[in-house]
Amino acid sequence: MTPPSSTYRLQLHPGFTFDDARALVPHLARLGVGALYLSPVLDAAPGSTHGYDVTDPTRLRPELGGAEAFRSLTDAAAAAGLGVVVDVVPNHVSVAVPPANPWWWSVLREGRASPYAGYFDIDWSRDRLLVPVLGADADVADLRVEDGELRYWDHRFPLAPGTDGGTPQEVHDRQHYELVDWRRGSTELGYRRFFDVTDLAAVRVEDPAVFDDTHRQILRWVADGAVTGLRVDHPDGLSDPGGYARALRDAAPDAWIVVEKILHPGEHLPASWPVEGTTGYDVLGQVTGALLDPAAEPVFTELAERLGVPTDVAAVEEDARRMVTDRILVAEVRRIADLLVDVAVEPARAAVAETMIAFGVYRSYLPEGAESWAAAIDRARSRRPDVGPAIAALDDQVTADPHGELATRIQQTSGMVVAKGTEDTTFYRATRFVALNEVGGSPATWGLDPDELHRLAAERAEREPATMTTLTTHDTKRSEDTRARLLALAELGTEAAERIASWSARAGLSEPALDLLAWQTVLAAWPIDDDRLVAYLLKAAKESKLRTSWTDPDEGFEAEIAAWPARVREVLGDEVEELARRLDEPGFVVGLTQKLVQLTGPGVPDVYQGTELWDRSLVDPDNRRPVDHRERAALLDRIEGGDLPAVDASGAAKLLVTQRALTLRRDRPELFTGYRPVVASPEASTHLLAFARSDDLVVVGTRLPVALERRGGWGATTLPLGDGLWTDVLTGTTHPGGDLPLRSLLDRYPVSLLVRETS
Repeated sequence: MTPPSSTYRLQLHPGFTFDDARALVPHLARLGVGALYLSPVLDAAPGSTHGYDVTDPTRLRPELGGAEAFRSLTDAAAAAGLGVVVDVVPNHVSVAVPPANPWWWSVLREGRASPYAGYFDIDWSRDRLLVPVLGADADVADLRVEDGELRYWDHRFPLAPGTDGGTPQEVHDRQHYELVDWRRGSTELGYRRFFDVTDLAAVRVEDPAVFDDTHRQILRWVADGAVTGLRVDHPDGLSDPGGYARALRDAAPDAWIVVEKILHPGEHLPASWPVEGTTGYDVLGQVTGALLDPAAEPVFTELAERLGVPTDVAAVEEDARRMVTDRILVAEVRRIADLLVDVAVEPARAAVAETMIAFGVYRSYLPEGAESWAAAIDRARSRRPDVGPAIAALDDQVTADPHGELATRIQQTSGMVVAKGTEDTTFYRATRFVALNEVGGSPATWGLDPDELHRLAAERAEREPATMTTLTTHDTKRSEDTRARLLALAELGTEAAERIASWSARAGLSEPALDLLAWQTVLAAWPIDDDRLVAYLLKAAKESKLRTSWTDPDEGFEAEIAAWPARVREVLGDEVEELARRLDEPGFVVGLTQKLVQLTGPGVPDVYQGTELWDRSLVDPDNRRPVDHRERAALLDRIEGGDLPAVDASGAAKLLVTQRALTLRRDRPELFTGYRPVVASPEASTHLLAFARSDDLVVVGTRLPVALERRGGWGATTLPLGDGLWTDVLTGTTHPGGDLPLRSLLDRYPVSLLVRETS
């Protein structure tokens, strides 16, 4: 296995196909990219803009161009020296459009007799498979039979052989499935799903036949060299993630494999998983934390409390997770509780729910994860002593058979409770400082000491040198440069807090958590048009589930949100823009530093599409907007022609940093081996973030730029370098070894990439 030097993530969809990706190959090769990293390429729900709703794992998606176009893309990549990494979705398939999914269509038509009945995790104790698709149960009156199918508006369903006769309702009653009110999905669903999405049905990839059928096409590309790496989506939803990882490694022994495993601070991948690492959310949190001003914590805590935003994150998280088990994943809790032996129904359900609420990580991997399981049991017992005996029975049964059905199902579902309760709810309720509200992070953890960043990076270089690192993904709550501006905002401290408090009093939203989120979002994503801002805030409000939600919308509150941008302009005039503009320069400094640290640190750095320039995107679908690759190619032409662009709104300086760092990694891999921090002389050393990857490579970044400017710059601070001549790869300037003054090293850019010349 040879890992790529870096990856570049491309989001494929009907508007950006294999041919479009192929046209980018020469540009990405010039950028220094090591491999294309493609979103799912298998057939997906019609019109899908992301591809994770796979409908047929056995074939390429025709809307992306089909087999010939895909082969042309992989051939072009190989000719340019680029690998190809494909996103694999082993956990579920889309059943939103039954005719598009041949396996699901067969199950609906033939029931348990279908050859694919065992491919899905279906509770066959019911006589019929419940399909929650109707507006209300009474809507069975609207069913009709046409062309040998049962239809409900534009939904189509198959008919079992010999059942076509009588009224549509009588025909419906003869089927292996029952169409019901969509609201019943949360409480009565008979098949395992992806989180709370009833349109995504889980598949039993632990069955060798299912594994083979879902992976045959992808593994064929790996075998013939067209695909060189695999990114595994959401392994926590599998019955046996470790077993899956081993099966995948056996089937693709030479592929670079990373998994989208969300690690909590201090958590590591199970040692038994034969993969190179994660998709990098852990590194994202570490870099963000090391660049956050620790002095700002009490300021933003006081601001949140003044505005009525909760700051006890643990309490918010517990409430949010309990809401998930009590209202959203009721069917899953019931199915697990039914497996408990000799425990009454209600205590069993309470024990299952409370244990999953208490998880400190997404999932324990028993028996390896016995410590995290025990911690969850202890926490559940302390919170619910009234169901202590049921919790004890659950613990006994799970630990006695850690590979049994009860242990498997509760582990599969704990990740759903944590993700829905934390990422999709708490992150929109505990909005004290939203740069912290990121996948794998916690709103409660304010920053990271730079020394700890260095320790973790050195550990990564030793333990997982080929893991992926990232700053932005298709799943991050906001892009790297949006986050960088928030880090700059934190440095303004009391001034920023007083401004926001004043604005809130004069033109705030009526729900405090969304109000504080909105002000931070406007400043961080500036300039942002009303449509984007309103779409984001509506999604945030629905995710928080405080005043409105996806299933129970409050039209009045949503109208208030829609009118908010205009109200801000009317009441506040240019005040918000003035503060937003002040974040530009420090935001640029933070943005360049975090980019260079990620691109040159241990691991395989990923660049999310378009983020080689400034990108102030928000959560999906905002981060899937079209990327202007022609603009980037034109700027790269100038850089390759010798231009050293200014650090300004064009983002060309970020493109320079990205291109030089990626190219160096690709062309000089021997420079990127170890890791050790580099310590400057003490005068302004708190503003330096520097490390060496080898004796001949030193990386330099700037932290807390607002405070650095206030103190008058670097002064006499120096960087210790070894003997010889050092060239800054970013500028081409050479510097002598010894104690190098930072004011001269960083006179043009706030970052530097130094390589020692060798004879």
